[in-house]
Amino acid sequence: MGNFKDLQVWKNGCDLSVRIHKLYGKLPSSEKYGLISQARRAAVSIPQNIAEGSARGTDSDFARFLRIALGSAAELETLLEITPRLYEVDQSEYDSALLELNQIQRQTRRLVDTLAHKHMREHKAPYEVDPDEEVYQ
Repeated sequence: MGNFKDLQVWKNGCDLSVRIHKLYGKLPSSEKYGLISQARRAAVSIPQNIAEGSARGTDSDFARFLRIALGSAAELETLLEITPRLYEVDQSEYDSALLELNQIQRQTRRLVDTLAHKHMREHKAPYEVDPDEEVYQ
């Protein structure tokens, strides 16, 4: 697996988490246990799941945790879309955070695809025939 700290997607997820923490800190305190808490938890969950999956030691576990990270990213994406509809905020800050999040989502999907292709190369389905293999003797 390697060290998760070497993964650019993990680094980007950490940066976004800090950004979201600050961005949602500007909302009214009445949202402390609502949007603020939800957005911060979803944001920090992205790099947390990338790290945990990487540390599990198998590609299938890693891919599973990357999918969980994608679920948290979708949750955060929804919050970034809804919040400006509820409050007068700097729309450009939310748009910029969405662009950053979308980049992380693309990186995560590519990593999942890479792991899936690696798995397929290593484990042929039992019904697959190797074109170089003698079928009849």
